[in-house]
Amino acid sequence: MNTIKEPFERSGVGLHSGVTTTVKVLPASWGEGRYFVRVDLPEKPVIPARIDFVHQTTLSTELANNSHAVRTVEHLLAALGGSGIDDVRIEIDGPEVPLLDGSAKEWVSAIASVGITGSKNEANLPSSLTAIVTSVISVQEGEAFVAAFPSSETRFTYGIDFAYSAIGNQWFSWSPLTETFAEAIAPARTFGLADQIEFLQKAGLIKGGNLENALVCDHQGWLNPPLRFSNEPVRHKLLDLVGDLSLLGKIPQAHFLAYKASHKLHLQLAKAIDGIFSKTPTH
Repeated sequence: MNTIKEPFERSGVGLHSGVTTTVKVLPASWGEGRYFVRVDLPEKPVIPARIDFVHQTTLSTELANNSHAVRTVEHLLAALGGSGIDDVRIEIDGPEVPLLDGSAKEWVSAIASVGITGSKNEANLPSSLTAIVTSVISVQEGEAFVAAFPSSETRFTYGIDFAYSAIGNQWFSWSPLTETFAEAIAPARTFGLADQIEFLQKAGLIKGGNLENALVCDHQGWLNPPLRFSNEPVRHKLLDLVGDLSLLGKIPQAHFLAYKASHKLHLQLAKAIDGIFSKTPTH
C-alpha cells in the first residue's frame, strides 16, 4: 500500500462551478484509503473517495457525504490511482477540484515531485491483494456500454464516435505493463463542442471552462490546437474511466472495454463490480 512522501498543493478554477479552490494532498496511514476533507466548512467533513459515496455524474463525478459534496474528482483520482497511491488525505477549501490544464498531467507531476512510499510503485498492477474478474460484467445504455472481461493482465480499451471531423471515430487501448499512466494517459485534456457551450452554461455547467483548460472543436476543426496526441479525446475518456474505477479502491484485474460511455456508465460498472466482490473473497 502506497502513499506520498510529502504534502503538495495546487490551486485553480473548477470546471463547472467557476470557483477557485486550493487542494492540499497529504500522506495518509496504511489502510485509510483516499478521502477528501472540506476544510472550508466548520465541521471539516470527510468525504471518502469510494463508490458508495457517488452523488451525481452530470459531466463529472461528484462525491457526497450527507449534505457535503466535492465535484469533478475524476482527474485527481485518476492521477492518484494511475500513480499507485492507495492512501491519501485530500484537503480542499471549496466544492470542486481545480481543473488545472484539463488533464491529470499536473497532478501526476506533483506526485512524482514529492515521491511515493510503500510496498509497490506500479499503478494498478495485479498483486496478491488484487481482485480478479472471472466472468463478464457489463452495463449498457443504447449503443453505449462499459464492460469488464476476464484477462491475464489489466488493460483498458475505449472507443468514441462524434459527428465532428476533428474527432470522428477513435479507439485506444492501454496496458500499465507496457506504457506508464504518466506518459500515455495523464496529459490528455478534457474536450468540448463549441455549439454546446451556451446550452451548458445556461444549465449552470462549465462556468470555469476556457480555451486554456479544455480542447474545444466545431465542425471546422479544433479552436485551440495543437493536440498532445492525435487521439487525445479518446485518451481523455480513458483517463476518466480510470478515475471513476479508482473509487473501487483497488481496480481489479480485467480488460475494461468502453464505447461512447459516460461517468454514469463507468460508475454503474464500478457498482456492479463492487457488488460482486463485496460478496466474495479477494483472490
